[in-house]
Amino acid sequence: MIRCLYRSFGEETFHDLPPDQLADCLARRDGTVWLDVAHVSDNSAEMSQLLRKLFSFHPLALDDAFQETHVPRVDDWGEYLYVVLHAAELAKDGSLVLQEIDLFLGKNYLVSVHENPTAPLEHLWDRCRRQPSSSDHPGRLLYALADAVADDYMHVVEALDDEIDRVELDVFHRPRGQLVRRIFHTRRTLSQLRRVFSSLREVMNRLARDKFAVLAEDERVYFRDVYDHLVRLYDIVEGLRDMAAGALDSYLSVTSNRINEVMRTLTVVNVLFMPLSFLAGFFGMNFFGDAFNVGNPFPSVALFCLCLALMAVTPLALLWWMIHRGMLRSVVDKVPDEKRSGRS
Repeated sequence: MIRCLYRSFGEETFHDLPPDQLADCLARRDGTVWLDVAHVSDNSAEMSQLLRKLFSFHPLALDDAFQETHVPRVDDWGEYLYVVLHAAELAKDGSLVLQEIDLFLGKNYLVSVHENPTAPLEHLWDRCRRQPSSSDHPGRLLYALADAVADDYMHVVEALDDEIDRVELDVFHRPRGQLVRRIFHTRRTLSQLRRVFSSLREVMNRLARDKFAVLAEDERVYFRDVYDHLVRLYDIVEGLRDMAAGALDSYLSVTSNRINEVMRTLTVVNVLFMPLSFLAGFFGMNFFGDAFNVGNPFPSVALFCLCLALMAVTPLALLWWMIHRGMLRSVVDKVPDEKRSGRS
């Protein structure tokens, strides 16, 4: 549940710090301490009391940290900052999973509180333990974590972009009712991302422009880079939302066109068989029975053959008339660009 890294000034990498030595390292103020608290719901009261004893955090800030119900934000408590970030990943069903990371940034420490392991934090933790790094200050650690969170959002956005491309292809090749569900699911995920980006970029904007006691002047420029990254992601998400809306409109248009084609075919068939129904209903097909009591000079066989001829010629005449008037003219396929250029 609790793990700690410590790096003295001048050392290349962080190393594991036993929890019983945490208070001594915090009092020395000649290094950087990173304390990570996971699975906070298992024993939140004990963890809250421990952090309050070691760092003198305000009870309201601790209550916010152990209640995962907050949007990304930054609060200035004078001697430390309380920052909330949201890491994201896509589940197998395409839904967006947000994981809250609560951070306390001080002069010589960074405290991270979260419920479940998050990929950006774990990667940064392993990098600090194994590889030399220039992140010798808590502000640089906070920037590295925020930058890793923004990079993971790029992977999420790219996956949603690929999903929209697949939906657009299916709209024109295999339009099915389930596509509407996929489109609305993607639009809901993009709307959720838009809300998160709106809050995250405001957090990065404050860290980049406002003056805080625990952030040096030369460290704020790093958060400006993350802010620019989030602004670009926000613009991409806006474009993807428009593409998702366009995919829905395309699906409705394609479906409507296919219904029109079906109704057009059924109308043609109905028109072609209307004369047959009229002739069959008018004569009754009683040429050889006693029910045909109308006196006439023609034999029944001749009348029967004449009726068959009319039934064969009339649909053909109607079909020729429809073709001549352009009623059955199909949509001309577009000529590929390379063939068109070759002809020209």
